[in-house]
Amino acid sequence: MFFMIITYFGREHFKLSVGDLVVAVNPVSKDGSGKVAKYGADITLITTNHPDYNGAEQTEHGEKKPFVVHGPGEYEVKDIFIKGFGTVTKLLDGKKQKEYQNTSYVLTLDGIRVTFLGALSTMLAPEHKEIIDETDVLFIPVGSDTHLLNPYDAQKLAVSLEPKLIIPMDYDEKSLPIFLKEAGGDKVEPVEKLTIKKKDIESKLGEIVLFHEM
Repeated sequence: MFFMIITYFGREHFKLSVGDLVVAVNPVSKDGSGKVAKYGADITLITTNHPDYNGAEQTEHGEKKPFVVHGPGEYEVKDIFIKGFGTVTKLLDGKKQKEYQNTSYVLTLDGIRVTFLGALSTMLAPEHKEIIDETDVLFIPVGSDTHLLNPYDAQKLAVSLEPKLIIPMDYDEKSLPIFLKEAGGDKVEPVEKLTIKKKDIESKLGEIVLFHEM
């Protein structure tokens, strides 16, 4: 059994590594407003066709050319089963709001069930929660009333899904403190990386993990 190593690059860009397998989620494109990081991935998940989240080309490096998943459906790649479901989200396109499709993903890596909500801006419907079922690690956006889930709704949704670990993302200096206060995690210290095994988190419930950006 391997460890899962989670690395954060800002916005909603995470790298999940288990042994030699690398899964990239929402890498920022060269046209996006965030840090661009280039490395090789086996699987790249894109939730939203927006420059801040759709930089799949940044996860091609050397001999590694990822299988790119960018929409709802069921996928099996390198023995990893991935399920994606769609929602409508509102994001800024320049200075105007524009509707996009967002895809949330559920997958299991080395026995750890991961839910990545992506650029979600509305609460989930009951059928979406049924797809998620149980989750060990929840990645949830924490935005404002005009962009992504606001911190109050984000905290309510996180609690309702009963994850073992909660990883907020895409927050700013205003939304994060509100979310942490609502969740009782205002004294959480950020980490550089997170290394976990399934057995390490089995007894946890709703523990918040914050990252330093790489």
